[in-house]
Amino acid sequence: MNSVQGLLAASVISIQNSCFVYPACQNCFSRLILDSKRFSCLKCGCTGEAKDASYRYRLSLKIADTNDLFDITVFGSCLDPFFGVTAENLQRYIQDFSQLSGETNTESSTRALVQAVETCFIGKRFIFGV
Repeated sequence: MNSVQGLLAASVISIQNSCFVYPACQNCFSRLILDSKRFSCLKCGCTGEAKDASYRYRLSLKIADTNDLFDITVFGSCLDPFFGVTAENLQRYIQDFSQLSGETNTESSTRALVQAVETCFIGKRFIFGV
């Protein structure tokens, strides 16, 4: 699954969603179902305590090279250098910020994060392994 078939030099046109971090199964990397105390993976059946869930980056982008537009999704630790922290730590920072600010709705912190990601990526050219 990690083998690169080719390289594509393209510019980021837009960010496709505002959820950059997701709870991920450590076995198959699928999205976990979380409740207040437990997590479970619908794909492989892995379960555990919610506090032990791992997080992973997922960044969906619309990109363009000189000829075409593409929708791509970039996963995992290759995004650590751009965010400056692991997905695990970013999730922890988001939760801590929400608790410290007393926010029950994380809309303002999410909006700030989206703006930062847009500033970092939109209009920039990258080489993508596809």
